[in-house]
Amino acid sequence: MSPAKALLKHEPTTISEPLIPPRLPNALAGTESAKPHVRVVVAAPAASLARAPGSRAQPHSQTQNSAHFQARVPVITGEAVYRGSMPVDGIISGQLGAGGSSLSIKQRPRSGPVDSIPELDGELSFKDMLRVNGHIAGKVTSARGTLIIDGSARVDGDIDVGVAVVSGLVNGDVIAQERVELGPAAIINGNISTRALTMRPGAVFQGDCRMLRDESGSQ
Repeated sequence: MSPAKALLKHEPTTISEPLIPPRLPNALAGTESAKPHVRVVVAAPAASLARAPGSRAQPHSQTQNSAHFQARVPVITGEAVYRGSMPVDGIISGQLGAGGSSLSIKQRPRSGPVDSIPELDGELSFKDMLRVNGHIAGKVTSARGTLIIDGSARVDGDIDVGVAVVSGLVNGDVIAQERVELGPAAIINGNISTRALTMRPGAVFQGDCRMLRDESGSQ
């Protein structure tokens, strides 16, 4: 019977390790492993980073403030001599002097009406070609130059040039020694004096037109 008793003998139980994978370290519970860990930092755009309570200001805050100044479409394109005033809502950098000047202007985007105030208010003179892209007031002169007024531009003042190509709004008299061309969206509230006048369908002209004589004396 001794062999049978040996087979029925109760052996002490042993605890085997579970087959599930070990639990990952938990830093909040204080069970972080002693092994070194790799920290991954994801860079995000400055505009999407939120400032945590009590944290210090980020060093790129100055860059964020400068982002509010954006380059606008220049009010005029070309080489001209200007005498008058110009409102600036932004940053001016460069050099201005009697011997010459080079300025760089960055202005805030407009929040109100585009044609609220003129961007240039004074006298403009040029030689070859000048393009107006914004709102100007005063007087534009050129003996033989070509003035181009964009469809979104506005000129409040008199024009005395060689050639006038108008696609926008002009509130004033237009004198062009050679010719005047009015685009389909052109509006002129004033008199026109020129040797040749071309009007596309849709152009609006309110005023008197006087045809100038050429150098030979013929009309």
